[in-house]
Amino acid sequence: MTIQVGDQLPDATFMTLTEKGPAPIPSAELFGGKTVVLFALPGAFTPTCSAKHVPSYVAHADELKSKGVDTIACLSVNDAFVMGAWGKDQKVGDKILMLADGNGDFTKKLGLELDLAGFGMGLRSKRYALVAKDGKVVSLSVEPNPSAMDVSSAQAVLASL
Repeated sequence: MTIQVGDQLPDATFMTLTEKGPAPIPSAELFGGKTVVLFALPGAFTPTCSAKHVPSYVAHADELKSKGVDTIACLSVNDAFVMGAWGKDQKVGDKILMLADGNGDFTKKLGLELDLAGFGMGLRSKRYALVAKDGKVVSLSVEPNPSAMDVSSAQAVLASL
């Protein structure tokens, strides 16, 4: 079952790369008492993700925050080292929190996993964007095609706020 608008996000622990190495971020800490835009994508350093998806959020981060968004987070089924390196490559700075869902546990709990084994990439996340307020999903847009970026871009999220 795929998560729906109105549902509470499940408990999970994400990893992020800090100056001291990988560090856990519990979902309660990430979402609790905050408005969070979480966008997820199939993989770091992949074409659409690198050329369009992350750059759309970097470019529109200030606009999103001016509309009451506390945190913008990018999630992928990759490890924290990959997400950290990708964040540097994309020059996200402190605009976007790069989150690793290394085993895909959170992605599976949402019902938004994508099997890319046929392409040698294994289990990944579907491309989507959600807005959560205090851990409750208030909007969710899942791309029907993992290569497309029509409903999950920063511009689309801005239009929904």
